[in-house]
Amino acid sequence: MSSTTTPKVIAIILLLIAISAFTGMANDRFFAPANLENLLQRTSLFGLLGIGAAFVIITGGIDLSIGSVVGLSATALPWMLTEVGLPIPVALLIVLAGSALIGLIHGLLITRFSLQPFVVTLCGLLIYRGLGRQLVLDQTQSFGQEFDGLRTLSIGRPFAIAGVQISTPSLILLGVALLSGLVLSRTVYGRALFALGRNPEAARFAGLPVKRLTAAAYVGCSTLAGLGGVLFALDINSIQPVSMGSFYELYAIAAAVLGGCSLRGGEGSILGVVVGAAVMRVLYNSIVLLGIPSQLEFAIVGGVLLIGALFDEAFRRFVDARRLSRSRRAAPPAPSAP
Repeated sequence: MSSTTTPKVIAIILLLIAISAFTGMANDRFFAPANLENLLQRTSLFGLLGIGAAFVIITGGIDLSIGSVVGLSATALPWMLTEVGLPIPVALLIVLAGSALIGLIHGLLITRFSLQPFVVTLCGLLIYRGLGRQLVLDQTQSFGQEFDGLRTLSIGRPFAIAGVQISTPSLILLGVALLSGLVLSRTVYGRALFALGRNPEAARFAGLPVKRLTAAAYVGCSTLAGLGGVLFALDINSIQPVSMGSFYELYAIAAAVLGGCSLRGGEGSILGVVVGAAVMRVLYNSIVLLGIPSQLEFAIVGGVLLIGALFDEAFRRFVDARRLSRSRRAAPPAPSAP
């Protein structure tokens, strides 16, 4: 986490508290255990996607295919289990390995062929959606009643805190967030990733493996999207290939940007991303509880994302102005003329 990211994280935490308090005062169902459990569940699932998007955004890139990877993974898993009859470990391995391969392909196209991340992942958005639909011929997929043990991976409630059941995806998000935070803040790879995002040319001249770093970020993003697809599928147990995962890349990118990731690259924090995902879900929950027309959901999400981008730009200018002011004060006075 860069020093400029900490105020952003504090700001988004205060925003989450403010929205929660306002919604709770307007509708007391907000703090009901069942509603909080649903918020935790959805925040955990979208938080995984947001963390994946954060790795790519920190490098200065973008991944628009997240939702389609979620849809393809969510469609392929029940199909392999119920139609093909593969063992559960094999099916899970194929889904996660396939998701990682998608990220590797993105990374290679961007680094080896110098294609723009926007173009590569936009094409991926269309390709993976089409592959998922063709795989099952647009037929709804379900695990039925045969895989209840596997579904506990997503719908299990291992324990409760203050009467609120904590789901397995919440624990998975906690593990992924801790590991990702350690990678970004405590490892050479993490520091190199921030350096790459701040100045790619300087990172290259410094001898950093820019191409490998970029490819690794996209592999991580797609792998987490694949994991998210698995958990979403196990959660809802009725997957529509046409719509599953649609616009999920919007929520992932919004969570990352709200959480302090600069779209210019070089800034970000995992804690901020998780809180950003929580803000997105609380906003949606507020829309439902306060009786706001659901048609405005995307308008509200877009507005929040725009506000986040404006805040990021204003904050950048403020920080740059302070740095310039400090450098001028620290500079030695010019020699007087003889």
